[in-house]
Amino acid sequence: MARRRLLARAPLMALALVALFAGLWGGLLRLGLSVPSDLTSAAVVHGPLMTFGFLGTLISLERAVALGRPFVYAAPLAAGAGALLALARAPGSLGQALILFAGVVLLGAHVVIGRIQPSAHNLVMGAGALAWCAAAAMWLAGADVASFAPLLAGYLVATIVGERLELTRTLERSAWQRSALIGAIALFGLGLAISIAHEHLGMRIAGAGVAAQALWLLLFDVARRTVRSAGLTRFMACALLAGYLWLLVAGFIWLLDAPTSDGFAYDAALHAVFLGFVISMVFAHAGVIVPAVVRVPLRYSPLFYAHLLLLHLSLALRLIGGDLAGNVTAWQWGGVGNEAAILLFIVFTAHAVLRGARARRSRRARESPKLAPAGG
Repeated sequence: MARRRLLARAPLMALALVALFAGLWGGLLRLGLSVPSDLTSAAVVHGPLMTFGFLGTLISLERAVALGRPFVYAAPLAAGAGALLALARAPGSLGQALILFAGVVLLGAHVVIGRIQPSAHNLVMGAGALAWCAAAAMWLAGADVASFAPLLAGYLVATIVGERLELTRTLERSAWQRSALIGAIALFGLGLAISIAHEHLGMRIAGAGVAAQALWLLLFDVARRTVRSAGLTRFMACALLAGYLWLLVAGFIWLLDAPTSDGFAYDAALHAVFLGFVISMVFAHAGVIVPAVVRVPLRYSPLFYAHLLLLHLSLALRLIGGDLAGNVTAWQWGGVGNEAAILLFIVFTAHAVLRGARARRSRRARESPKLAPAGG
C-alpha cells in the first residue's frame, strides 16, 4: 500500500522538479547570461514557475498527504500542470486557469481543516491560499507578473509563518506574544490588500508587517533553543534563523523604499523573501517533509551546510555587491550561486534519501527471522 501511494505521488513530484528546472533556466535568462534562449517564456514566467509550479506543487502535495482527502491531490496536479502549460504558452490562458483552480482547491482544504479543528495557524495558512487565488486571478486576467509578485510572497510567507505559529502551541508562549505575531500577520495582509489599488502605501504597510513577523520569529521561535542541539536539528535551526534575518531585510526594504515593479530594490526585496527566507525554509524543513511525502527516512549529513552557506553567501553577493553597489557582475555571479545552491540541495537530499532507504532495508534484513535449516 505504501509503495503504491509513493508511485502515485511520483508524477506530482516530477512536475514540481520540471517546473523548478524551467524556473532556474528562466532565472539565468533574467540575469542576462549567455545561455541558449530557445525557451524565452521561462524568463517571463520565472516567478510563477518557482512559486506555483515548484513550491506550490510541493506544499499542496504535503497538505494532501497530511489531510488524507483525495480531492486535495487535485491542487498539486493542477499547479504543476498549469505552470508547465503557462511555460508552453497554452492557448486560452489554460495554464493560469489551472493554477487558479489549484489555489481554490487548496483554500478548500484549509476550510475543511478549519471545520475539523479550528485554529489560528490554519487561518493564517488559509489566508496564504487566498493570496495564491488572488495572484492567479490577476494573472489570468492578464496582469504583469510584477504586479502580483507581492501576493506570491504573501502566499509563501503566510504558509511558512502559519506553520511556525502552529509550533507555538507546544511552547510556553504568553497570550500577548501569540497576539503580537497574529497582529503582525494581519498588518502584512492588510498591506498586501491595499497594494492592489495603492501600490506604494500598501507595500510600506506590508513591509512593516513583514519586519514585525521576522523580529518575532528571531526573538521567540523554537529555533533559538534548538540551535544548541546537534545534527539535523541544529542544521534546521541554523537555516531557520538565517531565513528570518533575510525576511527582516525584505521588510525594511519594502518599508523604506516600497519597490513594486522593477529596479535593484525590487530585485533585492523579492529575492530576500523568495531565496533568503523561503528557500532557507525549504532547506530547513526538507528533513521532515521529504520523509513524510516519500515515506523514506532521510539520513542527515554535515554536507547539508554546503548548500546552506552557498545560498546565503551568494545572496549577500547579489544583494550587497549587485543590487546595493550596482555591480552587474556581482549581481550575476550571486544569482548563479543562488541557483547552484538549490541544485546542490537537490543532489544532497536525493543522496540522503537513498542512504536512508538502504539503511532501512539493511535494518529490516537484520531484524527479519532467519529460516531454520531443513531436516533438523
